[in-house]
Order: sequence, then C-alpha cells, then structure tokens
Amino acid sequence: MSDQQAGEIEVVVGRIGKPHGIRGEVTLDVRTDEPDRRFAPGTTLRAEAPAGADRRPSSLTVARARWHQTTLLVTFEELTDRNAAEAVRGTILHATIGPDETPEDPDEFYDHQLVGLDVVDLDGTHLGTVKGLVHGSAQDLLGVRTTDGRDALVPFVTALVPEVDLDARRVVVADRPGLVSPFPDDAPDAPAASDPGVGDASDGGSGDA
Repeated sequence: MSDQQAGEIEVVVGRIGKPHGIRGEVTLDVRTDEPDRRFAPGTTLRAEAPAGADRRPSSLTVARARWHQTTLLVTFEELTDRNAAEAVRGTILHATIGPDETPEDPDEFYDHQLVGLDVVDLDGTHLGTVKGLVHGSAQDLLGVRTTDGRDALVPFVTALVPEVDLDARRVVVADRPGLVSPFPDDAPDAPAASDPGVGDASDGGSGDA
C-alpha cells in the first residue's frame, strides 16, 4: 500500500485455485463483476498469500486469461509450470483503482462506494448505515449497522434494494420485519417473553457482517 498514489483504493478481484494443465495456468475464483477488465493481459495485481504460507510472489502479471465454460483460467508471467502454479494456490489478488473510477455497468458498484451510505426504507425512514458488502457465490449481501446498533444483512438484489443514489449518499431498502427492522417480539421496547429462547436480536436475518 505504501507505493500507492494518494487516494487510490485496493479491491479484491480474485483468489487463485488449482492448477490447470502443466504450463502454469490456474483456475480463478472471481471476486469482481468485471473479470475481463481486471484480468486483461499486462495487468499487474498485488498477491496476498494465505496466513502461514511459504514466501510467494508479492505481485503477479496477467499473461493470458480465457473462459472454459463458467471457469476463468489465467496464466501469469511469473508462473511457468504446474509446480509454480500449485505453490500460489489460495493467493488473494488485489487490483488498485482510482478514487473516481466506476464500474462499466451503471448498476454495479465498488464496495467503497457503498460503505457509509445512509440506509432508508421506501418511506424515507432512516434505518441505519451501510457497513460493508459480503460477497457470496450466489449473491452479495449488504451489511447494515442499524440505528439501534444491530448488524443486519440484506440480499443485494433489486427487489430488496431498489435504489442506490451515490449523489444523495443513500440506499433504499424495501424493509420488512426481520430484514433490517426486528420482528415485533425482538424490538427493544417489547415486553419480555416467557420463553427464554425467544427475543434474541440476532435472529431473523441479522448477524455479524
């Protein structure tokens, strides 16, 4: 990070998987909505080895990338054979982007663009603040720190997050009990339940983000 230009931001774009073939090609667990852009030939990425791993390259440069059905296969200049490819298995790849850079798709957003935005419901009631984004294989989850201090996770899909307004610094969530707002029985001012297993504020779709 010390050699980054002022204001530049690092984003995770992938994780190296198992080798493919004998010439250093690897499979890639893609963590970006713009793989063709992030893994274009000549692109240099910062390489972060897993904790406890042996010394590995601190950066890798893309020589070639191609799709094999739904799997992205990448050849890096530094990896010339299967042994070298196996040695970097599990490495997390980071790309550096400018502070004003935006995704090519207007409906896509970088994590740092969302963090800190106000979260409101369809009526404009303030629900909390975006804490971060949890990336999953099926869908992403919007992490929300609620006004009463809970952490909620909202599937980042149009049906539940119909509007992201970066200029207004807000995200609109089609809220419902158990999504961001707690279930009535879990509300802070609700009477104590007789069943000790009822009323846990972590139930109903909320959790640590």
